[in-house]
Amino acid sequence: QRAASEQMAKLRARIRPFLLRRTREQVLADLPEKTEYTRWIELNPAQADLYESLRTAIHDDIRKVIDKKGLKQSTIHILDALLKLRQVCCDPRLVKLPEAKKRFADAGSAKLDWLMSHLPELVEEGRQVLVFSQFTSMLALIAEGLTALNIPFVTLTGDTTDRDTPVKRFQAGEVRVFLLSLKAGGVGLNLTAADTVIHYDPWWNPAVEAQATARAHRIGQNKPVFVTRLVSQGTLEERMMTLLAHKRELAAALLDGEGSALTGLTMADVEELLAPISSFVSQTR
Repeated sequence: QRAASEQMAKLRARIRPFLLRRTREQVLADLPEKTEYTRWIELNPAQADLYESLRTAIHDDIRKVIDKKGLKQSTIHILDALLKLRQVCCDPRLVKLPEAKKRFADAGSAKLDWLMSHLPELVEEGRQVLVFSQFTSMLALIAEGLTALNIPFVTLTGDTTDRDTPVKRFQAGEVRVFLLSLKAGGVGLNLTAADTVIHYDPWWNPAVEAQATARAHRIGQNKPVFVTRLVSQGTLEERMMTLLAHKRELAAALLDGEGSALTGLTMADVEELLAPISSFVSQTR
């Protein structure tokens, strides 16, 4: 092993003059400006009612589970609860609960309304837009909206078998909107035709979100890039952003679904995440 290490050191010394390495910071300095901002979205009344109804029921259930099993053994239940509330923030139709479907089938989505009102403007301005979501079912709902507006688009998810065609169509300017899921579109794509990136639901793992944004803001890009995060005001989404500022690894684990990584979760964190909408004042603004 020592001999191998010595040989590797000699090899590095010999090839070093022929290698040119550039750090990401050096590369970014050569790129056009990137502007990032958060768009705070207030849930519509019916959506807020669903959020509160679900949150109250979930809060009671989580307390019972924690009392019975303890906090460390309850992470799966906590993750499932947070998932449902995240889905309400995106669109109530994502929540696969019979009672929710029956009572709030027509609740609507404030985020989707915002997106459907702004995408036509962006397309008319000649912008090319990447829309990211962690939920493929949300992308399907966005696709329905775009179809109703007669706005051509392409989609890339984990179920997409032909990845090259949608990328080529978007890069060639045939379509101006590209819908991408986290797992399928987070890495390995060159989408420099895009000048606008919209994160429909916030990705509290900063590295993952940065990788997604970097599909557009990379070598070959010659236009300024505008990045927008849609965050439901006063909800779990906003709380997670505050938690991220203090407990980055924990927040990433919560949203990535890594239950085994929630070792830093406290009861105070649970209470804050599941607090009512009206009781929360963000410290991230």
